[in-house]
This record gives sequence, C-alpha cells and structure tokens, in this order.
Amino acid sequence: MNVRILSGSYRGEEIRNQTFEVVKGIQTGAKGSFITVRPNEAIGVGRDKIRVNVEEQDVEFIGAPVQKSTVETDEQVMDRIETRFGVLEEMTRATINSDVRAMIVVGPPGVGKSYGVQRELEKSSMFDRLAGSKVKYEVVKGAMTPIGLYATLYNHADKGNVLVFDDCDSVLMDDLSLNLLKAALDSGKKRTIHWNADSSLLRREGIPDRFDFRGAVIFITNLKFDHVRSKKLQDHLEALQSRCHYIDLTMDTMRDKFLRIKQIHRKGDLFEHYYFQNNEGDEVIEFMDENKDSLREMSLRMALKLADLIKVSPQRWKDMAAVTCMKSSF
Repeated sequence: MNVRILSGSYRGEEIRNQTFEVVKGIQTGAKGSFITVRPNEAIGVGRDKIRVNVEEQDVEFIGAPVQKSTVETDEQVMDRIETRFGVLEEMTRATINSDVRAMIVVGPPGVGKSYGVQRELEKSSMFDRLAGSKVKYEVVKGAMTPIGLYATLYNHADKGNVLVFDDCDSVLMDDLSLNLLKAALDSGKKRTIHWNADSSLLRREGIPDRFDFRGAVIFITNLKFDHVRSKKLQDHLEALQSRCHYIDLTMDTMRDKFLRIKQIHRKGDLFEHYYFQNNEGDEVIEFMDENKDSLREMSLRMALKLADLIKVSPQRWKDMAAVTCMKSSF
C-alpha cells in the first residue's frame, strides 16, 4: 500500500508529489492530521517510519483502500465530546453524593470545563442556600500555599463537602501540597492529614495539627499529567492520579474546540442571554470558522466577545473583531 502526498510537511520541510509506503492511515493529533509512512530516498532517510503532516484532500492512496475509520466526522467529534461532558456531570453528582472521593478534569482553557461542575454543585446546594445553611462546596482559584491548602482541607473535612480546585495548578506543582493531597485522598478508610510544623496561623484559626478528612476533591486543570516532563513531579502526579478518577475531555485540536463551541450553540445555550433576533449567533459561529487561524484564541469566551461586539455595532462588528480579537499581521 503506497500513498502519493501531493502537499504536506515533515519537520518543517515541505513535501510535494512524493510517494511513500503506508504504515498507518490518516489520523488526527494535537497538531492536526498526519499519516505514518516509511521513509523514501529523499525524506526521513535512516528512520524506520515518519509522520507527515497532511490534509486528507492532499493525499492519493495507491493500491487497496486504507481504512480511514480513525478520521472522525464532525458529528462523531461532537458526539465524543458530548459523551465526555455527560460523564463529567454524572461523576460530579457522584462526588457530591460521596460515592466518588476525587476527580481530575483535564481540558484546554475556555471550553466549559468548570461550567458543568459548578452547575451541579449549585443545584445540590440550592436547599442549603434557601435554609441559610452553610454551603458544602468551595471553588478555589489562583495560587495557594501548602499551609493555605491544609487550612482549606480542614474547613471542608466533613463528609458531603466538595472542594474544587479550578485552574489552581500551584497545588499540583509543590511537593508539600501534593503530599497533603495524597493523604487527603488516600484509599484507606481513614484519611488523616498532619501538619508537623509550628504555625501561628493555625493556632490563631484554631486548626489542629492533625485531622481526618472525609470530604471530596475535584481538580479542574489545563495540565495534561502525561505531558509533564519533570520526573520528580511526574511521580507525584501519578500517585495523585491513582487516587482519582481522571477525565480527559479530549479536545486537543483547533477543530475539536471549534466543534465544542458549535455544539453548545446548536443546543441554544451559548447566546441565550443576548436575545438575538436575526441569526446573529450563526454569524458568530461562521465568523469563527472562517477566521479560526487568525483569532487570538478558540474558546467560548471568544464567542461571547464577538457577540458583545454585535451588540455594540451590528453593522461594523466584524471590523471591530478584526482589531480587537484577531492576531495582528504586522
């Protein structure tokens, strides 16, 4: 089975009208589509196999047809993503009910990782709010010191409490913080956390130097654990991952992110507070598709920025978007 690559690239080198032996058909990875082939006399000499970046329309297969089942249609991509977000919501409910001790949610920024989790938490705490009782969850954002983490775990140590770390990656990058988390999420029946150092902060707050943690923890992060290069940190993260359910939302390409935005728009949730009358929401999605390589980011936030511009100026919003939302060509 051979393939003629009409246009493609390998390690930055342009490939045109070159023929190769196929190892594996077209696949989609973090940087787009590629095909795995044996080197020929000019490209990849000395290697067993190479990956050539290609678009599907720029290859011609010679011989028996290659299975292309690995290339997902747009509908398949949206189904995959919707299934994973559905699992995320179910697992959040299980965490609230104390059936799940901990969960790690991984995905790129601006695709709605936090929205589904917080919506389930807010629904579960509705009666607590109405009754004036203490809400049993907290969302922590930004940096946090180890002693701050210890105090926060203590304040949410009771069963039924859920602590959410939303893009709070500092707790995943510190040895002491990771050791506290490993103790909090240990698989044993009793999870005792210790602070073996004198602290005026803990004394002032009346926090003991040890306590049993019975709550649950959800991590929401952009950090893919298997992409971390530090061996020391990798070992810590693997130990933490073994204690948690790990959900990768599998949105690694520009196409995935765009189709996620399109999916939410199709459900009617994206622009519901803008009260558009003349298919302006469709125009935003079309604009993002046409300019996906020029936009500063592909995210739900970007879609809402564009919707804001339509409200500012229905006639000139595209000109405004070119200035405020797209990369400069100069």
